[in-house]
Amino acid sequence: MNNIRSTLATVWRIATPYFNSEDKWAGRSLLGAVILIELLLVGNDVLVNQWRNRFYNALQNKDWDGFKREMLVFCALASISVVLGVYQLYLNQWLQIRWRNWMTNKYLAGWMHGANHYRMQLAGDAADNPDQRMSDDVKLFVSQTLAIGVGLLSSIVSLASFVVILWGLSAAAPFLLFGGDFSIPGYLVWAALIYAIFGTILTQWIGSPLVNLNFDQQRLEADFRFNLVRVRENSEQIALLKGEPAEHERLSERFARVIGNWYGIMSRTKRLTAFTQSYAQAAVVFPFVLAAPAFFADKIQLGALLQTSEAFGKVQDALSFFVSVYRTMAEWRAVVARLDGFEGTIGSAEKLASDPASIRTAPAAGAEITLPQLLVRLPNGAPLVSANHFSFRPGERTLVTGPSGAGKSTLFRAVAGIWPFGNGAIEIPTDAALMMLPQRPYLPIGSLHAAVVYPGEAAQYDAGRVGDVLAAVGLPQLATRLDEEAHWNRMLSLGEQQRLGIARALLHAPNFLFLDEATASLDEPSEAALYRLVTERLPATTIVSIGHRSTLDTFHERKVALVRDGDRFTLRDATRVAAS
Repeated sequence: MNNIRSTLATVWRIATPYFNSEDKWAGRSLLGAVILIELLLVGNDVLVNQWRNRFYNALQNKDWDGFKREMLVFCALASISVVLGVYQLYLNQWLQIRWRNWMTNKYLAGWMHGANHYRMQLAGDAADNPDQRMSDDVKLFVSQTLAIGVGLLSSIVSLASFVVILWGLSAAAPFLLFGGDFSIPGYLVWAALIYAIFGTILTQWIGSPLVNLNFDQQRLEADFRFNLVRVRENSEQIALLKGEPAEHERLSERFARVIGNWYGIMSRTKRLTAFTQSYAQAAVVFPFVLAAPAFFADKIQLGALLQTSEAFGKVQDALSFFVSVYRTMAEWRAVVARLDGFEGTIGSAEKLASDPASIRTAPAAGAEITLPQLLVRLPNGAPLVSANHFSFRPGERTLVTGPSGAGKSTLFRAVAGIWPFGNGAIEIPTDAALMMLPQRPYLPIGSLHAAVVYPGEAAQYDAGRVGDVLAAVGLPQLATRLDEEAHWNRMLSLGEQQRLGIARALLHAPNFLFLDEATASLDEPSEAALYRLVTERLPATTIVSIGHRSTLDTFHERKVALVRDGDRFTLRDATRVAAS
């Protein structure tokens, strides 16, 4: 019961925001319509149950006029049932797509907000494969929540409706055993209740392991799919290293986990299905066993016997709702747990960014980026880089050096506002535009025009201007391919990608440009040409570079180094050189 209460509380917390959102009136109206149609369908079932009594009595009595009349009634009831069923499905699907659209946009906004997606990885939270959470899990949550919720409501209303009918039939068809007439008020209702309790207890006992098995299956499937994508995206490196056997072994190992868990689901499902199918088959004849003696004793007619059977089946189905949807509920609970974990990790990432004990970004009093008293830490809390009263002055070109692993790139991440681990503040001028160019720039799949101007919109930069910048960085051959769509990270060499990164910087003209070995894959003459180009076209931009080549000294007025200082590295001015 604690698990059920916990699950229902989680479902309420995940589901209700949509029905209080800007789309609440459409959502509430559609949900209300679906519920109303379900109630009308239950009412129609009650009318069909009463019709069944009259129809079979007419057959037994060879009442031709009654038979014709009941056939017309059946046509009307069947037409109503068809119309209601069609519109319930249509409105249900309409509600599903609106609800799913809202939830997906909500999760996308939370995941992408303020580099949460990056901090979630840094924190090592258990929200694996967010792509699956926002696609498969949201879809399953919406469809299964509606199916289970509407089904439960239908069961409750059916129970209330048919219990009354079954109680009356219990009086009309007294319980006969070994020729004796036993007066047990509502004995058919009590029999259905006992039968349903027995089935529910056994179903829970047999099927409870399916919850964890379904949760693990979703996780293992997503992990296998994720690693397939990684192989595809890194196919060149794998091919160069002849790493196919190693990757094949790793993928086979992950898929073996999928298969192993699936065998567990198969085994448990086999047992559960064997019981539930037996339970359902026995439920067909069980009411006849109870009521048939009264029929053969001429206490009731054939119509009443068949009406009793159907009413018993409706009551038993309502009471056995848990049994009939157990497999769906097991999968549903796994989906709920996964979405709950995803929401939790988004919240943790947001809390990490706003934690007063973490690195903060504050507005600077002047035009420079200042690190008044900064300590950058690793995620495990170990100190990495410290800087005291250090600043990157406007218009100055600074070269940052230091040994590998000293934290140069991590310092850049902290300045960019995506590395929260540490203490102190980074003061950045209000409205200053920062651009970080890593060693491997990100190029989105799509047109080359969109890839070059990212993260801006293609419409902001006309093709002539983009073509001019491409020619300036040494890629004139690409100027005629701006409308071509491709996976540019695969199509272009790393050197060409780095040239595109510089072209992107020239287009956006940021106030502060941070180059994290952004030209390391180019030869020295090409690198020098790009630095001269940036200096010429962005004279007011403050440039901060990470690099190891001594040839970079010429293009920077200031040189700072990360120097070992006990358990950390400290950022210190090294030398000043004349600008070329």
